Amino acid sequence: MKGNLLFEQEKNIEAAMINFKNTRAVYEELGKYGSIENQLLCRQRVEEVEPMIGFCSRKLGGSSLQEDELLSMENDGPANVLLKAKMEVFRFVVTLVTFMRHIENFQAVLSETRSQQAASMTDFYWLGRRFPITNAKTRVSILKAQQLERDLKGGASESIAAEKKIAIFDKIFSAYHDARSCIRNDLASAGNAENIRDDLNGLDKAVSAVLGLRTIERNQLLVSIAKSKFTKHRDEKNEKITKPEELVRLYDLLIQNTMDLTDLVSSGRNKNEEENSFVHEYELKGLAFRAERCFFLAKSYSSAGKRAEAYALFCHALSLSDSALQQLADTPDKKLGNPNSFFFKQVLIQDLKSLSDNCRSSSCIEHATGILEEESVPLKLSKGVSTMSLADDKTRENKYLLDMLDSYESAVAEPNTKAQHRITQFPPPFQAVPCNPIVLDMAYNAVEFPSLENRMKKEKKGLLSRFWG
Repeated sequence: MKGNLLFEQEKNIEAAMINFKNTRAVYEELGKYGSIENQLLCRQRVEEVEPMIGFCSRKLGGSSLQEDELLSMENDGPANVLLKAKMEVFRFVVTLVTFMRHIENFQAVLSETRSQQAASMTDFYWLGRRFPITNAKTRVSILKAQQLERDLKGGASESIAAEKKIAIFDKIFSAYHDARSCIRNDLASAGNAENIRDDLNGLDKAVSAVLGLRTIERNQLLVSIAKSKFTKHRDEKNEKITKPEELVRLYDLLIQNTMDLTDLVSSGRNKNEEENSFVHEYELKGLAFRAERCFFLAKSYSSAGKRAEAYALFCHALSLSDSALQQLADTPDKKLGNPNSFFFKQVLIQDLKSLSDNCRSSSCIEHATGILEEESVPLKLSKGVSTMSLADDKTRENKYLLDMLDSYESAVAEPNTKAQHRITQFPPPFQAVPCNPIVLDMAYNAVEFPSLENRMKKEKKGLLSRFWG
């Protein structure tokens, strides 16, 4: 055990070899005595110790024997197997340590690069305004967020999964929140220096606006994911489909985010042209979000069977989309704050036209469905009145599908109603089973009947039978 400890620690190989040699000598002497099983056990222990002695002697003698040569030894005893396992573990540990060192070097280089970029970054630009950055921690946080934004909007962004994009958005939010906390700390320590406080307030406003803008982009990504699941049916994996109420909630968030962003950007006294264009652009987006919200709210009422409300909401969504299209057509490209204003305008016009067509078709469908349901109401009433009976107070018995297999009457409840399907009665009704009444069985056990021996017919016996009994 001491030799193994020294061998593993690799501190005193000579002492380890001495211990292994002593162990070999002891087991060789013990192997000369005792039973055959004892001799075999001692021989096995000697074979386990011999490769350790050879390894120690080669290491002390400065031999150039490599690991591959050690692993290719012809002797495949138990100790050699143990030595092979130890060498494999040693290789794995060396590889792991090298990999960890590379990661540490990469992180060090990355942090150094960010520090150099932060040192060169002195200003933050937003909507034509320049805000100086004096705190190094604020610079690093903003640089981290901007790097994540470049990863999110780079050329390989289309290959990134939606869940991974949401995780990147969360990291961006964390970086900008760290920057805002640093700015707030600088504001608390700024004192009465008006120039410094104005710069910090402007920087805080710009970072908050960027944070609100990224929040809108993240919520739009969630909307696109929900829309992709809205029209799907349940597949083999039982994927949960999106309800229209979930899309209504997401559009509520988008409308609130848009209002907060436009209020924040337009809160300044002297707004420049870029800020006015940015506010106008997101006001148009807010109109599109309201039209989308109204459309999915109408879908929610339609799924609940409320035809009149759904028809009115579809018509209102159509008017909102047409109004947004008209305002977008009247807005020149120069008035929009987006650098790619022409492309942005065309995409928004295409989305609004598609929404307008969906609203028009859905309103027609709801109108027709409502008329059909309204015409079927008198038929249902007359059928119900015809089945009413004043003489019999018992409720009409509902027949189940198993009882009327030869008829074509539907046993499935109508949609959007609380009626239940009439397939079969469950739990099944009780049925009479022939058996002895348990009450009479108990009474029979308690009744004491009189003796009937005096009424029994006595057989006539002869003289000999009487004598012999």
